[in-house]
Amino acid sequence: MTSRGPYRRHSTPFKLQLCQDIRAGIIGRRDAQRSHDLSANLIQLWLTQFDRGELTNEEAEASVIAEYEVRIAALERKVGQLTMELDLAKKTPRMPTVNGSERSSVISGPAPAPSGGGAKP
Repeated sequence: MTSRGPYRRHSTPFKLQLCQDIRAGIIGRRDAQRSHDLSANLIQLWLTQFDRGELTNEEAEASVIAEYEVRIAALERKVGQLTMELDLAKKTPRMPTVNGSERSSVISGPAPAPSGGGAKP
């Protein structure tokens, strides 16, 4: 007997579609077990819920909406983080250049000014 690892969660739309397919005769229980790596007891539990009307399109839609809300919240957090990083980058002073057209680097600094004469000993 092999272990399937940590618990898996299946979406309500997945459960609903699988139960509809089994009840319509499109797929058999054993085929569903093999193709989706599910236990017979789990499929029976879902079919019982389906027969009682506990697996509905409304529940499926609610679970999809909940998943979207979680994703939206994560994206909003990311946008907030990136906005703060951008504001910080805008506020960080830049090194002045010797003359406005030269480029400067944090590592090397501005280019040295040309000297008018030779080096003095």
